[in-house]
Amino acid sequence: MAVPVTAPEVPASPTTDADRVRPVSARHFVKLKLRVMGNNFRGQGWRIAMFVGGVIAGLWFAVLGFFLLAAPGLAGEPTYALMVSAFGGGLLVLGWLLLPLVFFGVDETLDPARFALLPLSRRTLVTGLFAAALVSVPAVAALVATGGLVLTAGALGGPAAALVAAVGVVAGMLVCVAASRAMTSAFATMLRSRRVRDLAAVLLAVAAALFGPLQIAVMAALQDADWTRLTGVARVVGWTPFGAPWTMGVDVAEGRAWAVPVKLLVTAATIGALLWWWSRSLESAMVGAASSGPAKQRGGPVGGAVTQLFPGALGWARRGRFGALMARECRYWWRDARRRANLITIAVIGLFVPLMVNVGGTNLPSDSGLDLSTVGSSPVLVSVSLVFVGVLASITLANQFGFDGSAYAANVVAGVPGRLELRARMAAFSVYVVPMLAVVAIVLGVVLGRPAWLGVMAGALLASYGAGLAINAFVSVLGAYSLPETSNPFAMNTGAGVAKGFLTLLSMIASAVAALPMVIAAALLGDAWLWLALPFGLAYGLGAALLGAYLAGDVLDRRTPELLTAVTPRR
Repeated sequence: MAVPVTAPEVPASPTTDADRVRPVSARHFVKLKLRVMGNNFRGQGWRIAMFVGGVIAGLWFAVLGFFLLAAPGLAGEPTYALMVSAFGGGLLVLGWLLLPLVFFGVDETLDPARFALLPLSRRTLVTGLFAAALVSVPAVAALVATGGLVLTAGALGGPAAALVAAVGVVAGMLVCVAASRAMTSAFATMLRSRRVRDLAAVLLAVAAALFGPLQIAVMAALQDADWTRLTGVARVVGWTPFGAPWTMGVDVAEGRAWAVPVKLLVTAATIGALLWWWSRSLESAMVGAASSGPAKQRGGPVGGAVTQLFPGALGWARRGRFGALMARECRYWWRDARRRANLITIAVIGLFVPLMVNVGGTNLPSDSGLDLSTVGSSPVLVSVSLVFVGVLASITLANQFGFDGSAYAANVVAGVPGRLELRARMAAFSVYVVPMLAVVAIVLGVVLGRPAWLGVMAGALLASYGAGLAINAFVSVLGAYSLPETSNPFAMNTGAGVAKGFLTLLSMIASAVAALPMVIAAALLGDAWLWLALPFGLAYGLGAALLGAYLAGDVLDRRTPELLTAVTPRR
């Protein structure tokens, strides 16, 4: 009997299997971000509360911005429409550029380093992460706020102007998000390389220095009430990437429809350039290292392991638990990109803020109508302005354990007492910050031409800084949150940017209240304060810091497991 012959199975061709693989698009990144956000909220009541609080705050700012930008249209004032569009949109772009570097950071729910081993092209990765960045509370709030420009354009120029304004608002939002991600990614790459940290400091200083001339120009223009000059400046800003997308609707309303395609071209070129810049730094972020050139050949290590642990600036420190913790923290503050970014921020803002407050007005024209006799004329006023600098310098420690993450478990296992832990961290941080505060006092005294006030300035800085250390010791123990495991020093987990904003505001208010005795003493003692300010400020600041470390240390001992859980990133 014949045996039937069965044809062998033909395996599926590789082409057939490949056809079943769907290409990755931007919507996959958006869905992934939403799913990761949902997973992060599970069992995390504080994250849900912070997210809801951020939504409420974003809604409040969105409504306020909407009515401010819609005011010219509601009032029927075409004169102010161009100025509101150009200056309001320009400030919005500037805020998206600088605020993530200073206060809020950027949402790294989708860490680029997680995609390093996946076969994704650079274009797919950039467009996907860009689309995911648009799905955020700040982006939606900004989009709602700038909707006021659509109302203004529609009220002044009809439906055609409103439609063009809507296109411009969407394009402007793309510029904001692209600029924010490109800037933070570029600085993250730069700050990982120790050889270019000075360049990063210079760039941040230049960006901060722009606020001074801007403040002077705005105050002078407002006092002169020369609206023609402001209109001319607004037209110039409207042709730059800062104002081009926001002013297109007003151009149509004023009969300049020919300007719309040109400004669209400027906006598109800006978005393309920003995305290209972001893609270049994004690859380095995915690899996780920045090339800093060939390592220098040095001689063999000098001394034992203990001697090598202590930097040269800490040669005086005692070789014990306190000295070892302090030496470790000093090295972390110098080498960790995330911490170094905070030091640069303190240096830049600490120097420019008091100069703007006490000296900025002196550059105004004599016929501006402002009374300049009170600018920097009182030790009390100078002390008040420097309290903000001292408070700001201490805010970095509001989440000091978040920098360590799961590495803090080593201290927990070693049984380091809470008081010793906090004192060592304060001392190590002060090794870098106190010299910065001294430079601020000296520079301000020289610029004001008041060398006799040097003690007043230094006393105010030390007192407010010490009070801020005490307050932030409690904040860092009770309000700690985890930071993403990424090389980007400005990255934040989902909801952590809102948490950082709330904790920063709370810390600033509490620290300023704690530093009030310094201001009250300056007001009551009069000329005697010139001699008493420095010793009083030093004693008050040191006493407040030690008392804060003593009291917060007990809280740390009781909450060590909860703190370690809070600062450990969830994978």
